[in-house]
This record gives sequence, C-alpha cells and structure tokens, in this order.
Amino acid sequence: MLDSAFLVRRQSPGFWLSSLCYVGGLTLGLAISALLLVGAGVPPEALIDEFLINTFLTSDGLAQTATAALPLILVGLSSAVAMRVRFWNIGIEGQLWLGAMAATWIALGGVVPDALQLPAMLFLSVVAGALWIAVPLALKQKFGVNEVITTLLLGNVAFLLVQHMLFGAWRDPANSFPVTEAFSTSSQFAALGWGQMHTGFCVVIVVTVLIWFALDYSRLGFHADAVGFNAKTTRAAGLPVARTVIGLVLLSGALSGLAGMLIVAGTEHRLNQSIGNGYLFSAIVIAYLARAKPLGVVIVAFALGAIFTAGNVLKVFYSISEAMIVLVQGTVLMSILMTQFFSTYSLSRRG
Repeated sequence: MLDSAFLVRRQSPGFWLSSLCYVGGLTLGLAISALLLVGAGVPPEALIDEFLINTFLTSDGLAQTATAALPLILVGLSSAVAMRVRFWNIGIEGQLWLGAMAATWIALGGVVPDALQLPAMLFLSVVAGALWIAVPLALKQKFGVNEVITTLLLGNVAFLLVQHMLFGAWRDPANSFPVTEAFSTSSQFAALGWGQMHTGFCVVIVVTVLIWFALDYSRLGFHADAVGFNAKTTRAAGLPVARTVIGLVLLSGALSGLAGMLIVAGTEHRLNQSIGNGYLFSAIVIAYLARAKPLGVVIVAFALGAIFTAGNVLKVFYSISEAMIVLVQGTVLMSILMTQFFSTYSLSRRG
C-alpha cells in the first residue's frame, strides 16, 4: 500500500525554526526585489549604494532614514496594538488625516497661546485619532459590523474632509496648490540641525517605551495576548475582554492621529494632500514583520524608512515609479508569509 502524505500543524515551531524561516523569507524577498529593480533599469551597483551606503553609512542619508522612520514607528505601533486583540484597523490613514487636521486647526486658528500650541496639537491629534476609530469599534461591539469595512470607509471620508478644507477654508491664498499656509515656528517641532530631524523624535521614543512596557511587562499585555488567542476562553476565565479591546483599539487610533501631527509639525509644516499616502500598507507590513512586538516595530520601521529614502532617489535618478517601491514592500512581505508555512506545518506520512 502506498504511503500518503498530509500536513500537520506544529504545536510549537521553536525559536530556531521560526527564525530560519523568517530570515529565509526576508532574503528571498530582497533577492526578488533586487531582480525587479534591476529589470526596471536600476544598475546592480546602484542598489548597494542607495539601499545601504547612502541610507545608513552617510550622515545625510542616515538623517533622512531616521526622519522617515518616525511616523512609520507610530503607524506600525498603531497596527500592532490593534492586531494584538484581532481588530483589523484598515483605517490608519483616516485616523492619521484626522490627527493632522486637528493639529492644523490649532496651528492656524490661534485658539491657544504660542507656548501651548505644540502640547495642544499633540493632545488634540491623539483625541481625534481615537474618536475616529471609536465609530467602527462601537459598531463592531454593539452590532458585530466588520471593522475592515467601516475603518476603510472612514479612511476615505477623512481624505474627503481634508480635500474639502484644502480647497476651501484652509487653502493658502498665496499658493496655487491646495495646501494650507505654513505653520508658525511655535507650531513646529524644533529642528536639531541634522537633516530634517526634529524634537518630535523624543515623543516617538517616549511613546514606544511606554507601549513596550505596557505590552511586554504589564497585565495589559497578558490580557491582550489572551484575548488575541481566544476571546471566548479569556472571557470565561473572568479577564476584562471588552475593556482590553476597547483600550487597545482606541490606542491604535490615537497613535495614528499622533503620526499625522508628527508629519505636519515635524517635516511638512503645513497640511497638504499627500501626507497620509502609503501609510496604511506600510503599517500593516511593519506590524506583521515585527510580529506585533513594539521593539520589532522600531527595527522594521527603520528598515522601511531606508527603503523610502532610497526609493525617493531611485524615482528621481532612475525614473522608478512609486508603484515599484510599493511592489518591493509587498514582495518582501509575501515572501515571508510563504516561508512561514514551513514553520507552521510539517509533512507527515502514513501507510
């Protein structure tokens, strides 16, 4: 009788097997991405120059990479904390837009004294992001509405609100483009004299450390992991399922709103139509590659910041499209997803 083979899910893949599959998938993804870029007209030697030397080994390149990584860390954390309780936040860009709009309202409205503008922008952007995600959260909690649909649709609504303001009340009359007036210096993070790096990095560090401690060393992290693994069992054990989900989902929206404020007050110094573009996909990639771990988010966001920095150079000098840069991100993610199969399942035979 011939043997038949079937797949068996591993109970515990183990650190070394998981790491080997992860590194293998990352290597495969980077190799395929390199081939795609070379096929698009980028010389092979330029890949090393742009993705390694000019992004990490020069002062200007490292400054650009670090600056690009700051909002990526926040949106990566936003996706990660929601992912821990199995809430699929596909409206990260919408919450980012709301945070940016809230900060812009403070910056342009003159509603608070100059000395309090940055604190007010920080506070209101966090509140705006949390309120924007509270709607799909409430719909899911009360009526079981799928959050993928509601968060995605609200993201589009947020973008339309931005368009309405940029083509209307907030449009800079001295500019032919739909942008606001430049923020005053009291509404900007102070420059550090190293590229575009600004004091907003202190906010990112504090937020990251607090979330790392909360998720890895407090009861909140234990509750989140329990809810993410099996919410029904966790509820039966008497743990605060609803409170944990609500708290982390609102935190997810708040972090995205904070990312919007960081962009307009840190680098753009005004609101425009493009500040939120691409952050949703990047946030999901970062959270997944980091396994929803806060410190992993920092590392992956920094690497993705390097891709963005190098991608901007490739777009200028080699006419590489934005779609190609997104394709590189997707290729790496899909390669890792495919190789995770080997750590999740084993092949068994029976006669």
